[in-house]
Amino acid sequence: MSDQGLPGRAEAVYDAGRVEILTLAEQEEERGTFMKINRRKILAMLGMSPALLTEAQSKPAKGAAGAPTIEALNPRGIPPPITLVPMAPRLSSLDGKTIYLVSDGFPGADAFLNQIKVWFSKNMPSVITEFRLKAGGFADDDPKLFAEIKAKGNAVIMAIGH
Repeated sequence: MSDQGLPGRAEAVYDAGRVEILTLAEQEEERGTFMKINRRKILAMLGMSPALLTEAQSKPAKGAAGAPTIEALNPRGIPPPITLVPMAPRLSSLDGKTIYLVSDGFPGADAFLNQIKVWFSKNMPSVITEFRLKAGGFADDDPKLFAEIKAKGNAVIMAIGH
């Protein structure tokens, strides 16, 4: 009796109290559906050089008891380089500057930013504060708002919910 598993997974075969694990290749071979994989095309689709095959094919790896071992590629791949963006320089003074208080819509962020607005009005009345609600979630872009801030603002305090 065979327990039909998902394609690509090992399958357990139960036969008179004996359990045998078949690999995908063994399952396909038994069913007559064995498909030869063109490793060069797969590597090319993954953006890797087919030259990697020459070294692997020239030296067959053997395990502890002479059994062949399986070599696998790292599924994470090679991460792209990170481009660092420096922070904006500090303002020498906030007197007469416009600070945008931007919320991403997280509950409570508007109340928090309102308290900052109250603080500025009491302690630094020359500072102009503008409250804005950003369209979308925290990772979404809001080009209209960002263009307004670049044109009219000097600084931004952004409340991002967790």
